Amino acid sequence: MKRLTAGTWVLVADGEKALFLRNDLDAINPDLNVHQERKQENPSDREQSANRPGRKADTGPGQRSAMDDTDWHELAKERFADELAEMLYKRVHAGEIERVVIVAPPKVLGEMRQKMHSEVAKAVVAEIPKTLTNHPIDRIESLVKAELEEA
Repeated sequence: MKRLTAGTWVLVADGEKALFLRNDLDAINPDLNVHQERKQENPSDREQSANRPGRKADTGPGQRSAMDDTDWHELAKERFADELAEMLYKRVHAGEIERVVIVAPPKVLGEMRQKMHSEVAKAVVAEIPKTLTNHPIDRIESLVKAELEEA
């Protein structure tokens, strides 16, 4: 059974917001406290796109096919996950974080995992594939504790 021991960090993130929380009590009565909150301004893709999607000539006479435009909103989410992986590396490397639980949607977890340094990977005690960034801290505490007890 994985436990939320004293001093364990919990990173609760999605593609636009992250909370760095630390458990200041024990596994039985976790007390998560916010140590840093990070938000990214990420307007919808429609607001970020400058042009209509392009068209290109196709193989047949007079035929044209639509081309997908870059999804700037999704790209920004991926970059935010990369930034979080880098922030975790700096904190783990500095000795500030020894144990961390990462709570994020599956896509964000996957993106972070790809960019995660091996030093950080060793500090990760659990990954919880959920979106909890808009939950109150006490609800996050109980959900994380329940997830870890089930694992």
